[in-house]
Amino acid sequence: MTPDRKTAPEFRDIENISLVRPERIQLDNGCKIFTFNSGDQDLVRIEWLFKNLRFNPAKPLLNVAVNTMLTEGTTRLSASQIADQVDFYGAFLQVDYGYDHSQVVLYTLTKHLSKTLLVLKELISDSVFPEKEIETFVRNQQQKLQVSLQKNDVLARRTFNKAIYGETIYGLGANFEDYKTLQRQDMIEHFRQMYQPANCTIIAAGKVDQSTLDQIVLHFGHEWTNYSVAADTSQPVLKPSTERVYLVEKPGALQSAIRMGLPLINRKHPDFPSFQVLNTILGGYFGSRLMANIREDKGYTYGIGSGLSSLDKGAAFFIASEVGADVCRAAVAEIEKEIVLLKTELVPESELSLVRNYMLGSLLGSLENIFSHADKFKNIYFAGLDYDYYERYTDAVKNITAEEILRLAQKYLDTEKFYRVIVGKY
Repeated sequence: MTPDRKTAPEFRDIENISLVRPERIQLDNGCKIFTFNSGDQDLVRIEWLFKNLRFNPAKPLLNVAVNTMLTEGTTRLSASQIADQVDFYGAFLQVDYGYDHSQVVLYTLTKHLSKTLLVLKELISDSVFPEKEIETFVRNQQQKLQVSLQKNDVLARRTFNKAIYGETIYGLGANFEDYKTLQRQDMIEHFRQMYQPANCTIIAAGKVDQSTLDQIVLHFGHEWTNYSVAADTSQPVLKPSTERVYLVEKPGALQSAIRMGLPLINRKHPDFPSFQVLNTILGGYFGSRLMANIREDKGYTYGIGSGLSSLDKGAAFFIASEVGADVCRAAVAEIEKEIVLLKTELVPESELSLVRNYMLGSLLGSLENIFSHADKFKNIYFAGLDYDYYERYTDAVKNITAEEILRLAQKYLDTEKFYRVIVGKY
């Protein structure tokens, strides 16, 4: 047959999006287990998620340092032995630090699960943070920091976060002196309080049959006991800065980093799904207004975007870009112009339809495997929401009107309250 290249394929609206829901088990030690069983391949991903302990400004790096160094040695295994054992079984292990949670992630074949879980059990219950490894960690991180602080975009992000979130875990921008506060005994005490079953949520996805679940329960059930001190996962109250304009001059800069925005609503707020549509129109995808204006039309930048950071204790809306230093002022003016247009003119139906289809297609495309379904679950579970969030999200995207977008822009995008950070020239 000769392909018909003149007629576009038939377009169909996305009626609904079906999400896989987990099975839940509560262990006697307080650990919660959620399982997503696909049952088709002999692979499983297991995540151990722990809420970060309360931020201490006097010892600000404990959460990130303890998580990063979990793989650096236990009583029985050195860092190299841990890596060798994981590699021997064809598994993959990583530790990830986030503002609200730190996690340990294991990808392994189910036939080797019993062996790899032994290693994970040691990491999570018996990490010892060798002094030599701490010295190496500090030295490496200070070197990385020295390089990072030369980058305008890094300085802009650090300055913006500090202004928005203040002296909290969200506003932390580590400096050289902070690394000197890391002491092995503090790290061990932090580890014992944070990495205990009552503060742990395990999410297993893949081939999670009864045998897999039994092995997880065996290693992280009654054999894993809580520490004598409960994990304090409260956080200091956010106190945004009263100063709203930050200019970090770099006389020889060829480019300037721009970061603008303000504290906003997080995923728990009823307006959040609808505001995501507004954000997508403004700067949330490659066809956004900011990209069309500042990249395609003006040629001021290679890329510009806007986004929402939804955190447990706060949230922020931000616009970020790097532009030629000589056009920085003009770029800021164009950003403000696009915001004014959203607050004064209705979005054309053709543009709104395009964004609707893009957002629904992105959501559908993000559910490519069982791991993706587990990730969607984490978004709502740790925000204290249920699956009706995704029903409200798809409903908002499908049915939002230009009038609603205008109302949201007028309600939330008050440029007079924006925090503005420029690093370079202005």
